[in-house]
Amino acid sequence: MPAHEEQMSGGRAPGRALPRALLLAMMCSTALLAESRPAAAFELFGIKLWGSSSDEDADIVDPLRYAVTINAPDADKDLVKKLENASALKSDEERPVSGSLGLMAKARSDREQLVAALYADARYEGVVTVTIDGKPLDDLPPDAEFKGPQPVPVAIDIVSGPKFTLGNIHLEGDAAGLMSADYGLIAGGDAGSGAVLKAEALIVRALKEEGRPLAKVTDRQIVADHATSTLDVTLTVAAGPVAGYGDTTVEGTEKVDRDFTEYMTGLKRGRQYSPQEISDARDRLLALEVFNSVTFKEADKLDADGNIPIGVQVSERKPRYFGVGGTFSNTEGLGLEGYWGHRNLFGRAEKLRIDGKISGIGSNDLSELNYNAGIMFEKPGVIGPASKFFASVKTVLEHPDAYDHFSVKGSTGLSYE
Repeated sequence: MPAHEEQMSGGRAPGRALPRALLLAMMCSTALLAESRPAAAFELFGIKLWGSSSDEDADIVDPLRYAVTINAPDADKDLVKKLENASALKSDEERPVSGSLGLMAKARSDREQLVAALYADARYEGVVTVTIDGKPLDDLPPDAEFKGPQPVPVAIDIVSGPKFTLGNIHLEGDAAGLMSADYGLIAGGDAGSGAVLKAEALIVRALKEEGRPLAKVTDRQIVADHATSTLDVTLTVAAGPVAGYGDTTVEGTEKVDRDFTEYMTGLKRGRQYSPQEISDARDRLLALEVFNSVTFKEADKLDADGNIPIGVQVSERKPRYFGVGGTFSNTEGLGLEGYWGHRNLFGRAEKLRIDGKISGIGSNDLSELNYNAGIMFEKPGVIGPASKFFASVKTVLEHPDAYDHFSVKGSTGLSYE
């Protein structure tokens, strides 16, 4: 039986281990459900200029509108705000659902998200009750139909209960020698599901920084003592062996050279694993400006040599880009400017950009127009993944009232980060 059903039935036992709703809370404590909303009617600054809500309903099968009310009389303003943000029924209230079945499905999902939000705020006695058209959600048959006038009333009643604090804390397995307080788990401290999840991540990170890529939490025992409003936490951690980098495999390249991409990660086979190096490698690939996205995935086991294989998934950007613009002044005349660039000139993320600008059109003779032009070239990875060669030339031809000015400036060099 789900957590919320046990709570609504009044079944609370001191020392009861928390059910799957806590796991949902831990998964959702930093991310709430959201659904994208297409804009069929035209709005400007929230004011609808034309179109109507019926335009938005056209793509929804059997559209059904509802009106939701959230009642949480014992919650403070901050908690009420968190609950409202967690409710997809509330955030999507202006958009109809697909029929009665869609409304009931959305309500069930909403209830789990609200229980998760209560757990994130350390409210482990919280009770969430949902009624649709005056009928409790759990009493509605799967084929229930709401045939009355729309919007259908949806009421969410929440009893938040007391706020729990941390009780007994135990770190076991390879984390037995660690101090829980170093990771934010302190008796009498914050017992929100987010605090527990953050502590787990910090412990695993600390072990990975020792060169242990397979470090993970293998068991989690969470027990809420309703008599004392405390939460006992026992975490068991397996560190795994110290390992080096194995093969780095790149997927998703099209016009960018695959071997070059692997080279630019800087992950040398056999060198001891480091989560910070993985993060730096991702940032380095994104800085090439040829990829929309870069994802690193570590294998779940070591290879035959005791190293951890690394997978890299990339998505490329369009290599070429350009832009044009113009200005006009009653004293300076018309000005035109433009640029063209290539992010992957020879297949290894070489950048080339050409800029040009003309001004004084209409106010000066053709022989006295002002010109600016420039060209820039960059080549990354010339003497290592963190290196970059650059060169640029810029020319200026201007005609102030008293003299003519012409200049050519160039620069070249090698940078290393």
